[in-house]
Amino acid sequence: MKAVHGLSKRNKSPLRIIAIFLAVIILLLISMFLSISIGSIHISFGTIKQAILNFDGSKEQSIIQSVRLPRLLVTTFVGANLAVAGALMQALTRNPLASPGIFGINAGASAAMVFLTVLVPSVSMIGGVFGAFLGGAFAAVIVYVMSSLIKGGDSDVKLALTGVAIQGMLMSLTQTLLIFNESKTEGVMFWLTGSVIGRDWGHVHVLVPFSIAGLLIAFGLGRASSLLSLGDDVARGLGQRVFAIRAFTAVVVIVLAGVSVAIAGPIGFVGLVVPHMVRYLIGVDYRVVLPMSALLGASLLLLADVLSRFITYPYETPVGAVTALLGTPYFIYLARRKKTERKA
Repeated sequence: MKAVHGLSKRNKSPLRIIAIFLAVIILLLISMFLSISIGSIHISFGTIKQAILNFDGSKEQSIIQSVRLPRLLVTTFVGANLAVAGALMQALTRNPLASPGIFGINAGASAAMVFLTVLVPSVSMIGGVFGAFLGGAFAAVIVYVMSSLIKGGDSDVKLALTGVAIQGMLMSLTQTLLIFNESKTEGVMFWLTGSVIGRDWGHVHVLVPFSIAGLLIAFGLGRASSLLSLGDDVARGLGQRVFAIRAFTAVVVIVLAGVSVAIAGPIGFVGLVVPHMVRYLIGVDYRVVLPMSALLGASLLLLADVLSRFITYPYETPVGAVTALLGTPYFIYLARRKKTERKA
């Protein structure tokens, strides 16, 4: 009971949480509007409303329906998926450096997708998604086993460094496959940087069912995640089946990250940065951290996508490059802070 009481003391007041939720929802709506309206052709709010409620086949409305709306949905769900996957991983491992990108899950899913593209060029989108699941799971297992074999040192830093090393190895393997199979992998290089350009309704129809199922299950794991974040002994003492929860949570993380990589490529750092921002704003109760992470992750990736349209205007920069530009300094900051805390 002391642990639960300690957890509640680290959370913010209900009124503060409600106010922040409303602010983030407003931010998400603004981000959605900017995502649809800004581009090579600026589109007004009235035109957006007509395209959704009363489509008349005009050029601007056709652009909204066929290009910008599916891109909006893909970006929204990918941002939510990666942020929630990162929050679950940080609760699961009690490691502030954990995220699908840092732990090699994104790289494993990417390598599997490229491997399938080379061996089975006619693979369906669903087939690619399941390939990404397997690749992400393989990478996660390798990172965990290898970090466990390293003696001494801080376990959090060992996991992160092992993940970065495996990520580099898998990306090198992916690049090798691309070099020797250029004719079969046209267009893959841009996807590998993390991009939502050119996403259509076919991508939406594959992404959304997996995303909704994964996010709803993740939200249901909120209480268990909060208890796991306090340590295995505390969770067991409060009646949690730790091994089963860990295994099930890992599957949810792989589904959320895998389907996102399959559709939009390996977009990094969303799953690392967003959970830290959310816990700073509303506390450590994962019953609210997870849905807030979904909202804020979607908002931030939408804003990063909007920013990507201006960096090399009139061309577009892959959104993965924007998130890396923003997230890399934050990762270095977290690693240095962890090292300082360890010395203290």
